[in-house]
Formats: sequence, structure tokens, C-alpha cells
Amino acid sequence: YVLKRIIAGIGVWLTVVTLVFFLFQLLPGDPARLIAGERADPETIELIRKELGLDKPAIIRFLNYLNDISPISIYKNTPDLTRKYTGIKILIINNHVIMLKLPYFSISYQFHSPVTELILEALPNTIALAISAIFIALVLSIIFGSLSALTYGSIIDTIIITTSTIGISVPSFFAALVVAWLFGYVLRDYIGLPISGSLFEQDPLGGIVIQPDRLILPALTLGIRPTAILTQIVRGAILEVMSERYVLTGYAKGLPRFRLFTRYILRNALNPVVTVASGWLAALLTGAFFIEYVFSWQGIGLLAIKALQKLDLPVVMGVTLFASTIFIIINIAVDIIYGILDPRVSYK
Repeated sequence: YVLKRIIAGIGVWLTVVTLVFFLFQLLPGDPARLIAGERADPETIELIRKELGLDKPAIIRFLNYLNDISPISIYKNTPDLTRKYTGIKILIINNHVIMLKLPYFSISYQFHSPVTELILEALPNTIALAISAIFIALVLSIIFGSLSALTYGSIIDTIIITTSTIGISVPSFFAALVVAWLFGYVLRDYIGLPISGSLFEQDPLGGIVIQPDRLILPALTLGIRPTAILTQIVRGAILEVMSERYVLTGYAKGLPRFRLFTRYILRNALNPVVTVASGWLAALLTGAFFIEYVFSWQGIGLLAIKALQKLDLPVVMGVTLFASTIFIIINIAVDIIYGILDPRVSYK
């Protein structure tokens, strides 16, 4: 069961890598000229092309790229190997070495730094944003979904369903613009919440200061859509469980309603919620680009958008592949966890 999902995940990952690499080769612009500048002479541009390996055929560059992003790679044993790649040598054969290392996504054209370092620097902000958003979505959806199911057919149920439908329909970038305008400008003097920045800031003494107030608005905005979807899932799951015979038996035996709801109904209704919420966590980790852009949140989404504006292809490719990897890993983990939580899942 686990091995099949890992093999399927590797197949999906290789497909994404192949598509991303060859699609980005079709984009206009010469990376060597972008690095050297418009006034660079042809000899300088040619040297940069040779250093980046752009003078080789596309298939050779693709195989080298696979070797670079793989956690286990084979290179010629040169003195500057460990300066270029962050890892350890595990086996030396003749003049070649097998290394266990971090994925290497080349050098950014814009920042002249390894793409891996740029991603790891921006990643904590994206993780904090995604986890905060999914936590908000889970708490609110369980509250509103339970209230809607318990008041089925009432005006409260109608209001919750209508509101959640609107939340599903509103695009993320539009919701971000509305929230930024409303709370960042119209109500700024009353609530005083900033609409841009980073969760982690350097203080003058060299330490790191955490500023959670900067996280509130982007996390709430990012959590709108998953809250709306999970609310309807919670409502439907609770209504389904409430019609089961053991629940009706509990009512007939006079079990306290609160105990019956929390111990039997809600607990059994949360299985599909766990699956969907886990999938949404992967989506939020990899798809918060619009939110990060509108709120100037210093995460990997904003990093990718700025890189795309400057045609910094190594950064865009690195963020795309990194996001795909995270998405695949989380989905494999969700399949395994769901199989543990729900004994009805077949391990085939």
C-alpha cells in the first residue's frame, strides 16, 4: 500500500520535472545575456553560457538538471565540489563521487545566490501562513458546520450555507484585494493591523523578532476558501452520521446530547474532513501566490512572482519543483494516515 503510493508519487514528480524543464526552455530571452547585462561583449556572454551549461544540447542539460535536484547525485571529484553543493560524500569511485545532498536548483540570475538558499529563506513565512490559514479554517468550519447541521432547515442553516457558497465562489485574489482595502485602509485607524511584511524580522542587535500581527490578515484571507468548503463537508458528514442506527439508539437510550454529539457523531464525521484539510494544507503551502503578492508576504509565492517578472528562470523552476514535491509528499502522507484512521480503507 505504502510502496505503491511512493512509486506513483515518484512517477508524478518525474513527469512534473520533465514538463517544467522543457516548457521553460521555450520561454524567450537569453539567460546568459540577462546575467551579463545588455552591454556585455559576446565573449563574456559565451563564457557565462559555458559556465551554466547552456552550450550543451537540451537532453544533456536535462540529465544534468535531474542529477542536480536529486538527493543522491554523481559528480566528478573536484576540490570545489562541496563549496558548490551542500552535502556529504558517501562513496568515491575513481575520479567520481556519490553525494547525499540538498537539491541544487542552480544560481539565481537576479540575486546571484543559490536558489535553494532563497527558497529555504522564504519557506518559514509560507509555512507559517499556510498552517495558520488551515488552523483557522478547521476551527471555523467545525463550529459553523456543526451549528448548521444541528439547526438543519432553519434560518441559521440557510445563512451558513449561503455564506459558505459565496466563500467558495470568491477568487483568492479578489478576496485579498477586498481584505487589504477594508482592513488595511478603511479600518486601519481602528484595528491597526499591518497588511505587508514578514513574520520574522531582524532586530538591530542581530536577533530575530516574531511579529504575529502581520500574519493575521493574510492568514484570514487565505483561509476563506478552505473554511467555506470544509464547512459544507462538516455539515454533510454530521448529517450523514446522525442518521446512523447507533446514533438513533443513543438518542433512544437517553444519552446526553452533548456527549453523544462530541464522542460519537463529530468524531466519526471528521474522517473526510481530515483528508480534505490535509489536501488543502498542501494546496495552501504551494498556492498562496496571490495572497503573498497582495500582502507583500515574504514567502516562496512572492519570490516566484518577482523572479518571473525578471525572467529569473532558475528561481521560478526551483519554486515550481519544490512546491510540487511538497504537494506530492503531503498527499502520500494523507493516503497513509487516512488508511490508519479509517479501517474501511483497503490496502491494495
